[in-house]
Amino acid sequence: MGALRGSCLCGGVAFEVAEPPATLRWCHCESCKKLSGGTGTVNGRVSSKAIRILEGEELLQTFQPAEGSAKTFCRTCGSNLFGGGWPESEIASVRATALDDPFEARPSVHIYVRSVAAWETLPDDGLDRFETTSG
Repeated sequence: MGALRGSCLCGGVAFEVAEPPATLRWCHCESCKKLSGGTGTVNGRVSSKAIRILEGEELLQTFQPAEGSAKTFCRTCGSNLFGGGWPESEIASVRATALDDPFEARPSVHIYVRSVAAWETLPDDGLDRFETTSG
């Protein structure tokens, strides 16, 4: 499979990922919940070097929370695009929701389940669950 293309909601940012994520992880940490406006994010881990911005680099904004890694989003529409400290980190997270092309990876783990809210119910999907990160 070749590069995967992705974009933000307004279409101002377009990118490609040279290597499809081998696995996806559900992240339920507090910052991912606030970023997504929901129960967290689904992320594919890839090399930061595998991510290439095709359009809209000037629209990218990075936020470094007090705890956790940097998050990058489109400053026009707010779409959450990358995490894991991209572009400075060796390995970054690409938000599965930002990928436009289909790919085969499926979630394999739930991480930061210590942050699951009282109103939140994790699916009974048989995936491993970790209080913090799975590494």
